Amino acid sequence: MARLLVVQNGPGGGPGRFSDWLTAEGTALDVVRAHAGAPLPRRLAHDGVMVLGGGYLPDDDVRAPWLAPTRALVAEALERGAPVFGICLGGQLLAQVAGGTVRGEHGAPEFGSTPLTLRPEAGDDPLLSGLPRRVTAVEHHVDAVTALPPGAAWLMESERCPYQAFRVGDRAWGVQFHPEADAARVRSWNPERIRARGLDPVALARRAERDEPAARAVWHEVARRFAAVLGGRGGG
Repeated sequence: MARLLVVQNGPGGGPGRFSDWLTAEGTALDVVRAHAGAPLPRRLAHDGVMVLGGGYLPDDDVRAPWLAPTRALVAEALERGAPVFGICLGGQLLAQVAGGTVRGEHGAPEFGSTPLTLRPEAGDDPLLSGLPRRVTAVEHHVDAVTALPPGAAWLMESERCPYQAFRVGDRAWGVQFHPEADAARVRSWNPERIRARGLDPVALARRAERDEPAARAVWHEVARRFAAVLGGRGGG
């Protein structure tokens, strides 16, 4: 059974539906609630690492001191060629570790179910090849990757944020969106904070519910393929 280290960066930011999907494919998840003070391993003894989202920049070490050891684990995974999956903050952290750049409060924020476009470079990607050209996923970000790491494959984009998904090397993926989050996650957001952004929380929840069936099928398949990569069975 493949073992995946999962770094949780906030109380509401667990692995969500990815937990059930990956477990069903024979992956054991070790979720470290780093935000709550749980210690991270000094060395990566797992088959891969997943870094989840959170309300920080990837080098916000004063407010989130666990990010420094998280970066070290991702760097070790890249050096070893171990699979990596970075979500939102985790994707930004992967980009930074690999030589890209991230900026806070950059561009137009994205909240709720958001249309994404698959780029031609995803045609031979182990996780994304053959997916519908246009898909949706839940977004919740104000920070963004502004330059991809050297040599990274640019896989997905949206109207407001170009770097929605990318791959570093052969087995490390970063995404700006939340494939692990469903419509229930959108309904759980603080409505006052959503209104402060000029958005309607009820409308966001309804759109996420409308898009849920098609999005669920897509991201379930991506989770299945990532589990295959973790288990040494490739993807696609």
